[in-house]
Amino acid sequence: MQKEELLKSVENGAKERTVTREEVMKAFDDGAGKGGVIDYQGKSEKRIGFSQALYYIGGFIVFLGIAVLIGENWDALGVPVRIAVTLGSGIAAYVAGVILSRSGKFRQMSIAFHLIAALVLPIGLLVTFDSAGYDAAGSGINSLVSLILVSVYIRSYLFFKRNIFLVFSVIFGTWFFYAICAYMFEAVPDQGMLFQYLTLILGVLYIFLGRFFSEHKNSISGALFGFGSLFVLGSAMALGGWSPDENIFWEAAYPIVIFGMIYLGIHLKRKIILILSSAFLMVYILKLTGEYFADSLGWPLALVFSGLALIAVGYYMVYLNKKYIKK
Repeated sequence: MQKEELLKSVENGAKERTVTREEVMKAFDDGAGKGGVIDYQGKSEKRIGFSQALYYIGGFIVFLGIAVLIGENWDALGVPVRIAVTLGSGIAAYVAGVILSRSGKFRQMSIAFHLIAALVLPIGLLVTFDSAGYDAAGSGINSLVSLILVSVYIRSYLFFKRNIFLVFSVIFGTWFFYAICAYMFEAVPDQGMLFQYLTLILGVLYIFLGRFFSEHKNSISGALFGFGSLFVLGSAMALGGWSPDENIFWEAAYPIVIFGMIYLGIHLKRKIILILSSAFLMVYILKLTGEYFADSLGWPLALVFSGLALIAVGYYMVYLNKKYIKK
């Protein structure tokens, strides 16, 4: 379709009210995300990663400046100034990001301000509660602050439909999950094991979220699958422990976890799950070798067996990738 015909179709659709401005902009953004970004001189730019990286770096440096300013002058600053510099700066950065994102020319630049807001707002809220006399380090206040932030960013994503809000919704949601569980299970004596179980549950939740967003063609699904697999495999291995304090149940169940993740990677056609599963399978083989054969005469033979097993794992993963995922 010629450019003039395409623009005429959009114009007719707008006159007949069969399409809205938001639908046209969303279609443009989707197309730009897949085939490159059109700059404002009419040229196609397929790579904008460098400029985006500069936005992120610049935003992080601004955050560091605010953090150093507060840290070095904490006692000299009064309560109103502390709140204004932290919470006020975060709110101002959020508003600036929203305003810039409304303009196509500065839409990418708004990322820097959203990053500043997401980094500064938690500090601002914690400073505000601390100034009011609450224990900012307590799990109760952390639960409240993270709940406020996840609510703000979920609503922002639903309204603005930008992935950066979704990313921070997941981050603040993760913070809320750990904080509320720490508050609820404060009396549990073994907090380390509790953290491992919570991480295992969180990994499963990430994978479910990744599946949901993959069905909606959202690019965040890849990161969710990756971190979810890492959390599940890493926490399950940590629960197994190390001899002589190993947990027999988790050591015996770990191969089931790994092969379950391999099956999941094939079913979902996700290479990242296969890669992480194979990596943790190799680590598990080496772990067993080090645990049970390091102090025996069978150590050299165990190393030979481990090496052959790792070669077999590598070959099998390449085979699975070619047969089920690339195809």
